[in-house]
Amino acid sequence: MRCKSIYWLAVMMCLFAISCDNTEDGSYVDPITIYEKVNGNWGLTNLKMVDDFAKASKIEPSEENLSTYFNYEDFKLKFNVDEKNNPTSYEVTGNVPPLFAPKGYWQLSSDFQPTNPGNAIKIYLYSDAQKTQKTDELRLSSVPGKNGEMEIQLSRTSGGVAFVSYVFKLSAIK
Repeated sequence: MRCKSIYWLAVMMCLFAISCDNTEDGSYVDPITIYEKVNGNWGLTNLKMVDDFAKASKIEPSEENLSTYFNYEDFKLKFNVDEKNNPTSYEVTGNVPPLFAPKGYWQLSSDFQPTNPGNAIKIYLYSDAQKTQKTDELRLSSVPGKNGEMEIQLSRTSGGVAFVSYVFKLSAIK
């Protein structure tokens, strides 16, 4: 009789312990996408031109800082998204020689940061809203974080081989 009482007491304690678990996990929130991080106004902090052929051949100088040439200190880039954080348009402002189309539409190759560090996210630039006429491709080499900085790279190729790259270091404009 005593064993049955202990058994039922143990069962009741287990049921009581299970029923007391009222963990509040909060409500569901969509994960933060790269679109949310890239969205907004960006000002140029540095523009570097890299001669990829010279760099591969170990010929110096292989890099040139273009930040202060041709009014590039006025370079501003704005990426727009809609209310659902889907990409819409982009625009380059400032009295600068264009290295890529100064306005159009954009889209990322991935909504989220890839797990493989060798796979950088690409920013595809388009001339039409339907995103059928690609004009250029930028490589997002540094994803914006809490420091408000981003780095993108534009490469020019011939026969599939890069011969010159432009590296844009940008800071978020509040």
